[in-house]
Amino acid sequence: MPLDLGRHAHEPFALVLDLPPPFRAVALREVGDAFAHAKKIAAEAGAGTLVHVGRFDLAEFAVVLEPEEPLRTARRALYAGMAALGDALAAHAPPEKPISFDWPDTVRVDGGLVGGARLGWPSGSDEDKEPPWIVFSAMIRTVAVGEYEPGLYPLAAALDTEGFVDLGRLLESFARYLMVTIDAWQQDGFAAVAQSYFARLTAEKGKHAALDDNGDLLVRHTGKTAIERHPLLPALAQSSWLDPVTGGPRLMGAP
Repeated sequence: MPLDLGRHAHEPFALVLDLPPPFRAVALREVGDAFAHAKKIAAEAGAGTLVHVGRFDLAEFAVVLEPEEPLRTARRALYAGMAALGDALAAHAPPEKPISFDWPDTVRVDGGLVGGARLGWPSGSDEDKEPPWIVFSAMIRTVAVGEYEPGLYPLAAALDTEGFVDLGRLLESFARYLMVTIDAWQQDGFAAVAQSYFARLTAEKGKHAALDDNGDLLVRHTGKTAIERHPLLPALAQSSWLDPVTGGPRLMGAP
């Protein structure tokens, strides 16, 4: 079993969302940081804790997972979370609306950047031992506000301007799809997760992608035997979709 959503028994938090067991909701005020808070309480709160921020313009949340494999391979939880996020977005999107990923953690809708994901684990963890927890966090721009204007920032997007519906239930959808994705990992191996992730990955013609056991992206060009390796760890450290100034998804193409 690669990941556990409920290994320990804890007193449940007050539920704000309609989440399936074993998820437990922790709500933060608008100024909260779901990623930071989830990492802070992960050891005590345990697997299945879903921290979310009460904002109307962003869907910002983080879920605690408890891996049952070494950290070096457990980081592949990023791809499980991304696959579940993609499926959740598709469930609320207009028919045929394209939802795609830039490797490893950026989410786009019809080519426009709407957000992305992050992954956290305890500092100083041994690569060859099971970490006590991993946090998958995501931030998706739901409403166009402030300086955001689709015409001014053509490479950015927001779910409301893209025709998404029932956004108040997006986190509930994510929780259910994450359960399905983790179950597939447990039953059929990580290949099932990789297939779901690659179904949305932006691919260049003539390139064939695969994932190494440690989550690195392996790319081979058609007609060539050499393989390009794109390390996951440095990519996670950069979070290219995240604007360090605003703390939200970048307005790609901004002047």
